Amino acid sequence: MVSGNIFHFRKNSWPPEEYINRTSLQLLDFDSGAPPEQAWRRKLNTHASILKEFSITFMEAIKMITLGIRLWSYVREEASHGRRAPIDPFNREGKPLASQGVPLGGMGSGSITRGFRGEFRQFQIIPGTCDSSPVMANQFSIFISREGGHKKYASVLSPGQHEGIGKCTDQGLSSWGWNLSGQHSTYHALFPRAWTVYDGEPDPDLKVSCRQISPFLPHNYRDSSLPTAVFVYTLVNTGKERAQVSLLLTWANSIGGISHLSGDHVNEPFIGEDGVSGVLLHHKTAKQNHPVTFAIAACETQNVNVTVLPSFGLSEGNSVTAKEMWGKMAQDGQFDQANFNSGPTVPSSSGDANCAAVSASTWVEPNGRCTVAFAVAWSSPKVKFMKGKSYHRRYTRYYGTSERAAENLVHDALTNYKRWEEEIEKWQNPILKNDKLPEWYKFTLFNELYFLVAGGTVWIDTPLPTADFVHGQQRHPKAILNTNGGHNGIGDNGFAHDDESSVTTSSEDEPEAPEREDRKRSLELYSGSYNDNEDVGSFLYLEGVEYVMWCTYDVHFYASFALLELFPKIELSIQREFARAVLFEDTRKVKFLADGKWGIRKVKGAIPHDLGTHDPWHEMNAYNIHDTSKWKDLNPKFVIQVYRDFAATGDLSFGTEVWPAVCAAMAYMDQFDRDNDCLIENDGFPDQTYDAWTVHGVSAYCGCLWLAALQATAAMAAQLGDGATAEAYKTKFIKAKASFEAKLWNGSYFNYDSGSSNNSKSIQADQLAGQWYMAAAGLPNLFDDAKIRSSLQKIYDFNVMKVGGGRMGAVNGMHPNGKVDETCMQSREVWAGVTYGLAATMIHAGMEEQALTTAEGIFTAGWSEDGFGYAFQTPEGWTMDGHFRSLVYMRPLAIWGMQWALSPAKVVLNAPLINMMDRVPESPSISSSETSVKKMVHKAKCLSGSVFNCSC
Repeated sequence: MVSGNIFHFRKNSWPPEEYINRTSLQLLDFDSGAPPEQAWRRKLNTHASILKEFSITFMEAIKMITLGIRLWSYVREEASHGRRAPIDPFNREGKPLASQGVPLGGMGSGSITRGFRGEFRQFQIIPGTCDSSPVMANQFSIFISREGGHKKYASVLSPGQHEGIGKCTDQGLSSWGWNLSGQHSTYHALFPRAWTVYDGEPDPDLKVSCRQISPFLPHNYRDSSLPTAVFVYTLVNTGKERAQVSLLLTWANSIGGISHLSGDHVNEPFIGEDGVSGVLLHHKTAKQNHPVTFAIAACETQNVNVTVLPSFGLSEGNSVTAKEMWGKMAQDGQFDQANFNSGPTVPSSSGDANCAAVSASTWVEPNGRCTVAFAVAWSSPKVKFMKGKSYHRRYTRYYGTSERAAENLVHDALTNYKRWEEEIEKWQNPILKNDKLPEWYKFTLFNELYFLVAGGTVWIDTPLPTADFVHGQQRHPKAILNTNGGHNGIGDNGFAHDDESSVTTSSEDEPEAPEREDRKRSLELYSGSYNDNEDVGSFLYLEGVEYVMWCTYDVHFYASFALLELFPKIELSIQREFARAVLFEDTRKVKFLADGKWGIRKVKGAIPHDLGTHDPWHEMNAYNIHDTSKWKDLNPKFVIQVYRDFAATGDLSFGTEVWPAVCAAMAYMDQFDRDNDCLIENDGFPDQTYDAWTVHGVSAYCGCLWLAALQATAAMAAQLGDGATAEAYKTKFIKAKASFEAKLWNGSYFNYDSGSSNNSKSIQADQLAGQWYMAAAGLPNLFDDAKIRSSLQKIYDFNVMKVGGGRMGAVNGMHPNGKVDETCMQSREVWAGVTYGLAATMIHAGMEEQALTTAEGIFTAGWSEDGFGYAFQTPEGWTMDGHFRSLVYMRPLAIWGMQWALSPAKVVLNAPLINMMDRVPESPSISSSETSVKKMVHKAKCLSGSVFNCSC
């Protein structure tokens, strides 16, 4: 369990002497070499404990046995086709460790994580695949020689021995100097930067700071797509002798795991502009994936000399072994200058590693200071999905599709990183310097953003050209609506329908993507118009590295605050894709594993659960446990997210574009109102994001979302000038609200559902999810203040404070007798993202103290030094004993919902007065008039003051 001695509870916790002393901080405090006060911290000798994975109870196993059999069969079937099932609980690779750190690179071009102990791991270069094991040849090392030669030090800058290094007598990595204890070295993380401070290790008279910088720059849609990172070393010599310091970066020609042993890999030295020199590592991937080229480089200056070793191996028989390479550096502190002229290496043989090294050497005077900068980049211009379709990554818009783009990327990284840091500090400082915010919140807020890099993100160059949802010889889905009223060819929604000749998404066997003008024409077909300022491409991120589904929408509901706050154009592009998907159906048959029944892949009018796995955008709903066309939360979540984004950006063009989808999504839900009280009912199975937690009748969660959707639809209709629809939905809202309160309000909170099961009166932490969004979107509260505060106080007293003394987050379900609801594994779990969303709801309701205490439980259990070890891999949830489920998960990005609530008003559009009327006139029936939509399109414009930078 979580213990009580945690540094964040101290009133003045910086700088704690056990991390780094003030003298060292002052010495390093130039050129941003000193870490910030607000950062997540670890000593490098901290033990990386093995994390504990959840297990189901005997009764849960009995209930799930038929699902388990069907899932096992499905996993085997997918494997027979060389594919990974989107959910596969049967095949686990390795044991997860509490050793993660800040990932490298921007968004959408693959990622690599550097653990806090210095190892490079979590390689996600191929979409949907994540190799968590470290590539131990990828290291920084240091060689120090004091003037006179009496004192010499050499060490890998990663403490202790590691798995996979081998025997000490071989020619490989064990021959290196693994001499760092880590006792006086610390790691400081404030995403997208990290600092590792070596306070007198390995040389007692040398202070070293390594600063890691990645181009994650809010509202900068160019640099934030770049697959590169910089490492800036700050050296301070406190000794009496002049010191020659050589820093070494070694890198294996590998994309993780044992891919470096597959053969045919080539390394090539280069000398670039502005003193940037290094080695390109051309990697030939397996399974017909596109090749990857790495670049490792350092920047030569008047004081820094850069040399390279293009190739060395890890075993005897290589022309240069790892042992020989290390010996050369220990003796000379550099490689031969002639190596730059050696040209490309011969392709590596199968079973042989092909590694490269870059050295940067400098002299540091007594009491002198010096900086040395390295960069790493990787270029994989095309991203290929398992079922064959390929796209150009976003960064190719600026760097082209040549495999040599990696050389330009490291050059630009080394010449631009100071500007990147200025942008990062300008963004972060207002929060970091806000004395009203607790320390833990500041760095957890930024560090949870790791997921937008390490969450398997894919960002392609342009919006999809005429998406078709089709694969192989299957029939095309049918359009059910477009704003021109047409059903054939390409309508205003931008999708190709039944004409196969109009499908333009490239496959593996097709030629390169079209030139700029052809791409422009594809854009015009897709969106009806082309505006380069608004073209942010298409963006995908996984539900989690274990649940491999792109843009899972019920989870995006929680995570989307981060995108809306930091990259609003990406957020709107995702909403547009789901809006278009509403209006289509895909009639291919799918077997649903929970009940074994067959249905169609995508039902018209229903929001898809996800954008797919192996053929995203074209084969949606990879999730096949339940038939999500019968889920009750997806459509309401779409409507209220769209309204929030519409209100926050003031983008009326966006509003008019998605309005037909909003109307269709709302009309689809009418089938679930069985008693004509304008309130939807659940169907006695887990038909919502809690997909193991059965619901009967009206539910607090889905019902509250539905009320929010009714109010949001009325508000949006009023904003767009459709008064009849606004009045009709206001009428439905008032009737539904009365029914909801009558069926679920028990005097202090809303019951879990209106059924008669033993958990129907449970206290659900997420019961006010719809109210959260109404407050965030600037709309009136769904209920009176007393009911909202009473419900939140009940959740706080029971779901939060009765679980680990309030230091674990909010458990999803709690019986009114104070015992955890153990109906299913999800009811007894703490979900980090739900807890953050609950805290945001509390902030909106004026309960800031309870909100911060609630959210602090996630920090304490997940991120703190005495917690469970989930830093930079926050899972979906954990149990009372700290067993996790689904590491590296999307939902915890909901902490940005807290920041949205803590910040000044974010909405541009005021709530229409229609929602505040308490008397209901007779209203016409609800209709999505195509004529009114057309009129609105012509008069649409953007409002001033929007956080969305429109170019109207």
